[in-house]
Amino acid sequence: MTTTIIKIIALIFMLIDHIGEFIPGTPVYLRWVGRIAAPIFIYFVIIGMTHTSNKHRYLFRLYIASVIMDCINVFINQNYNTGVGITNNFFATLFAIALLIYVIDKRSWRYFSIYLIWQMISTVLSTLFKEIFILNAALTYPFYGAIFGNVLHVEGGILFVLLGIVFYLFRNKKQLVISYSIYCLFIFLVYEKWGGSLNWFSRLLLPFADFQWMMILALPLLYFYNGEKGVGLKYFFYFFYPIHIIILYFIGTS
Repeated sequence: MTTTIIKIIALIFMLIDHIGEFIPGTPVYLRWVGRIAAPIFIYFVIIGMTHTSNKHRYLFRLYIASVIMDCINVFINQNYNTGVGITNNFFATLFAIALLIYVIDKRSWRYFSIYLIWQMISTVLSTLFKEIFILNAALTYPFYGAIFGNVLHVEGGILFVLLGIVFYLFRNKKQLVISYSIYCLFIFLVYEKWGGSLNWFSRLLLPFADFQWMMILALPLLYFYNGEKGVGLKYFFYFFYPIHIIILYFIGTS
C-alpha cells in the first residue's frame, strides 16, 4: 500500500477516535480503534524527513501548522465557555519528532547540546508562563509545547516522541515488527505496573481499561507499506485535521 492509502486509512481511524472523544455518549470502542491512527502519522513523518529534499521547509510547515492549531484552540477556549476545552494538536507532536530526527541526523554533539539546552529552557519557560498567565485557562502546557517545540508538553508526550525515534532507528520491516511490538508491550506493562488504582489481577482481566497499547493494531498497515508515495494529497491532511476537530467540538458541545 502507498503512503496516501495508508494515511487515508489512518485519517478515518482518527476521525472515529475523535468522534468518541468529542461526542458524548459514544461507545468506548471508538477510542480503541482510534489508537491505530497516531503511530501511522508518526511513521510517515519519519519517512517524510528521510525523503524530503528540503528538511528546513518540511519542519517549518509542521511548525506553522502546529502554531495555527494552537491559535485555534486558544481562540475557542477563550471565547466559548462550554466547560470543555480543546488541547488537541498532533501537529506539535509531529514537529517535535521531526525536529529531534533532524538533530539526530546531524550526528553532531553541538546540535544535540543546543537541542537539550533548549528543551530545558523551554520547560522552565512553559512553567513560568503558565504561572504568569494562570488566570487564562486557554494558555495551557500544550500551548507552550507547540510554541516552544517542547517534547514534554506535546500531545502524547515523551512516549510518542520515543516512538518516533524507534521508527527512525528501525525502518527495516523485520526490525520494525520487532521494535514496534516491544514498544507496545512496554506501554501495556507500564500501565500494569503504574496505571490507576486497580490491583494487578483486575488490570490483567481488564486490559482495555487503558488502551494505548492497542496501537499495535497499526502494525499490519505499516508492514504492508510498499515504499511508494501515491497521489500525495499533502495539504488535504493539513486542512482536514483542524477542520474536523472544530466541527466535532461544536457538535459535541451543542
